[in-house]
Amino acid sequence: MSLRTCSLLLAACLATGAHAQQVTIKVLGQPAGSGLIQKNKEQPFFEKLAATTGINANVSYVPVDVSGIPDTDGLRVLKSGLFGLVSIRGPQVSRDEPTILGFDLVGLNPSFEAGKKHTEAFFSTVDKRLQANFNAKLLGVWPAGPQVIFCKPKITGLADLKGLKIRVGDQSSANFVAGLGASGVPMPFGEVQQSLARGVVDCAITGPASANSAGWPEAVTTVMPLALQLAVNAYAINLNVWRQLNPADQEKLQKAVDGLVKDIWAYSAELYDDAMRCNTGATPCNLGKPYKLISVPVTPADLATVKSALNERSLPVWAKQCNAVNPSCEADWKKTVGAGL
Repeated sequence: MSLRTCSLLLAACLATGAHAQQVTIKVLGQPAGSGLIQKNKEQPFFEKLAATTGINANVSYVPVDVSGIPDTDGLRVLKSGLFGLVSIRGPQVSRDEPTILGFDLVGLNPSFEAGKKHTEAFFSTVDKRLQANFNAKLLGVWPAGPQVIFCKPKITGLADLKGLKIRVGDQSSANFVAGLGASGVPMPFGEVQQSLARGVVDCAITGPASANSAGWPEAVTTVMPLALQLAVNAYAINLNVWRQLNPADQEKLQKAVDGLVKDIWAYSAELYDDAMRCNTGATPCNLGKPYKLISVPVTPADLATVKSALNERSLPVWAKQCNAVNPSCEADWKKTVGAGL
């Protein structure tokens, strides 16, 4: 065999080996109907991921509402390996892993600054739980944005919510509205607009940008810009998929997700401000559709109600539920997030 033939065979073997090492990463994303973070940040990022990072992977992306998979099943899908990387909707998957709610209890994150501090403090605790129970590694955490109250009947403050039916995103917000004498109604995001229009629920909680994108202002009269939570979401990757990546590609992927998460934190704040203007007919309205909702002034008393809810309702109720499946849950939270309060 000639030297040239050997060289050609070696090159062919190396090429075959390189091709065989390509990793397939199926990404399950946020709902396409959830707003501009999904449309302008998340989807373009993952569709271009292989090209922009140079990782040896075949990446495909599908929004969860397009896939037909309930967004409550994000962690189960991740564990099963049906999708290798999932954009986890934190509130929706919390029944499978209540530890995640420790990122964003009602009253904990009145601002983006508080949210950054608290999600960073609790990151490793949640990561350990995902690795141990869902065979998944936490890559990054980000906020959909301040969660505020939209109502069909006109309200003037939190006291007016008594007796009303309110769509809630998680157990923490359900506990909070129960303390106000209201009924919390869990409901998929895509069903909320019609439910408001038909009177199935009187009010609903979400971020202003998501509400604008979904047309909620067409079915309500009033918005109360009082931040209850930040709707913390996350990116996590199946450990089997992660381990298929070589160390260099692991580093590239993590660095890229870090950049995406940082971008979303800033974009979320921009969206909130713009969407509040759009929803209430103020200008400039650059990113959403203009409406003319009544914006309820937030009183010191209502601010105090939300702040006190953390220790009076959110933390005790969550800790009991979380400790039942994760015995160190409350202690871990108090050593990390709680230590900074």
